[in-house]
Amino acid sequence: MSYNPSDAIRVLAADAVEKAKSGHPGMPMGMAEIAEVLWKRYLSYNPANPYWINRDRVVVSNGHGSMLLYAVSFLTGYGLTLDDIKSFRQLDSITAGHPELNVKLGIETTTGPLGQGISNAVGMAIAEKHMGSIFNIGDQKIIDHYTYVLLGDGCLMEGISHEVCSLAGTLGLGKLIMLYDDNGISIDGDTQGWFTDNTPQRFESYGWQVINHVDGHDHEAIGKAIQEAKLNKNQPTLICCKTIIGKGAPGKQGKSSSHGAPLGQQEIDILKDSLSCKNEPFYIPEDILSFWNHREDGANAEEEWKKVANNYRQSYPEQYDALLNRLSCTLPDNWKNIKSSLYDDMLKNAESKATRQASQDALEALYDYVPYLFGGSADLTGSNNTFTSKSKVFSEVEASGNYLQYGVREFAMAGIMNGLSLYGGVIPYSGTFLVFSDYSRNALRMSALMKLRTIHVFTHDSIGLGEDGPTHQPIEHLASLRSIPNMSVWRPCDTIETLAAWISAIENINGPSSIALSRQSLPFQNRTTDQVGLIAKGGYILYNSSKQAEVQLVATGSEVAIAMDAARLIEDAGYGVRVVSMPCMEIFYQQDISYQENVLPKDIYKITIEAGCGMPWWRIIGDNGYIISIDQFGASAPAEQLYKKFNLTPIKIFEVFKEKCII
Repeated sequence: MSYNPSDAIRVLAADAVEKAKSGHPGMPMGMAEIAEVLWKRYLSYNPANPYWINRDRVVVSNGHGSMLLYAVSFLTGYGLTLDDIKSFRQLDSITAGHPELNVKLGIETTTGPLGQGISNAVGMAIAEKHMGSIFNIGDQKIIDHYTYVLLGDGCLMEGISHEVCSLAGTLGLGKLIMLYDDNGISIDGDTQGWFTDNTPQRFESYGWQVINHVDGHDHEAIGKAIQEAKLNKNQPTLICCKTIIGKGAPGKQGKSSSHGAPLGQQEIDILKDSLSCKNEPFYIPEDILSFWNHREDGANAEEEWKKVANNYRQSYPEQYDALLNRLSCTLPDNWKNIKSSLYDDMLKNAESKATRQASQDALEALYDYVPYLFGGSADLTGSNNTFTSKSKVFSEVEASGNYLQYGVREFAMAGIMNGLSLYGGVIPYSGTFLVFSDYSRNALRMSALMKLRTIHVFTHDSIGLGEDGPTHQPIEHLASLRSIPNMSVWRPCDTIETLAAWISAIENINGPSSIALSRQSLPFQNRTTDQVGLIAKGGYILYNSSKQAEVQLVATGSEVAIAMDAARLIEDAGYGVRVVSMPCMEIFYQQDISYQENVLPKDIYKITIEAGCGMPWWRIIGDNGYIISIDQFGASAPAEQLYKKFNLTPIKIFEVFKEKCII
């Protein structure tokens, strides 16, 4: 063979980064042997069918080393071409600076923010264990594969790694294997100045199997460690691989200068000379390409699984069909009728209650028709109302459970949900207080970037939570969530809107949904059947005076009832008024312009009311309105006192109306 096949990764990484004049060659060059052993000896996958359901998953958590993943994808026979490698980091290229979800190319998730790839992988491993526990019968294991993670020092320094790895150990995720690129170098240099954790002991304390002191450039040592990891089905495994960053570039290997910058042509020339490789950019010898190509081996691996699948289908046809249905999370054929029935029941049983309780009612009803909902809470189950009579706790010994007790790990929870959604077979939802969405935000952003169906229940959504005070009263959080592209933010005002929020979130396959819910009881608002149907448009006319409206009151959540009371004051004074409920701005803005202008005519003055920061409402009012909001932190006091203090009252709205609209 021309040279060690691992060196093909080094050559491609060095050339691609050099051509782009940007990138991170150090990690791919340092983990090349690890990649070769994993992808060529142990990984079960088929490049010709990247979506094969029983494939092993690989997550490159240290995503700055994306050229390792792109090089492997090209070499093993996925759809990635050499031209794609040459366009690394360029406009509209599929080889972005950090890997972006593209299963066709073997990219299982979008990684970049360090540590989050680990959380995604934990979610995938949970999903594999969950699905296997439900569908595997005896020795007919139709779901039976591993989840691997490549990670570095930066991933382990990020706090999310502590959260998720602690939980992974508790859950006994024995088919989760992490390969740690222990090179001791980060951007600022030798990590001994800022990262002196005893990583093996840390993971042992989590309940992991740790395989330490593995030479990350010794193929046999790496293979032996992976084999040992696979034999332990009761504990996740961390394999600590001692590596040299930038290996092969003599002037920069082992140095931080190889981490995040091109090596320079002189270093690349020396690298290629040492390999007796033709000094031509992106040149890979035919024998190396032949060695790496995995299409035949991948097809054989899938064929072996198909034998298991065919036997399973013949022995358990109902379970096989149920598995396929679960993997696609298909909604029932009569979903439209189901929705109508659920709304009818809600209308017949009109109740005033906290929307967090209404959310639990909606979940209770929806589980009958969407049994693959997979819930959880960050140690706030009783407050978030995310547990139902159909919920069963997922644990190390009860993997068929559909409810995960995440503990106080909000960021981990959101990252794990991304992994669950990526895997398929479940629609993940979770709960915490809205104020703690800050802890989760970067994982929420990644969910939106990947357009994943994740559902985030955020309760205690305003100053209405009362005495817990400003530390727990979300002021800026709705605006923060609304600023995330592809995120639908629902803030329902009563039971009907809460049900609508849940239905919309379940139907939404183009991004995550956040549902902000009240702690305090909210009055039920009467509606016609037509009005109920309009809730799904994100904003609609809840009330119209018989007189021509001289003002429009636009509100969300708990402030809708306040707007309705203010409307009565305005009417009693002899004026016309319209009340618009706006439970989801993002969906409202997706409607055609004619609908938007029918709901909110430009020539009628608007007063918006929401117990949070006023920033998102400027788009609503334009140059013809007034925003009643809270643009300062809250206070510790009973809710009714706080609403008065911050002028969120019918009287205040009426006073604004008199000042702005009556000449």
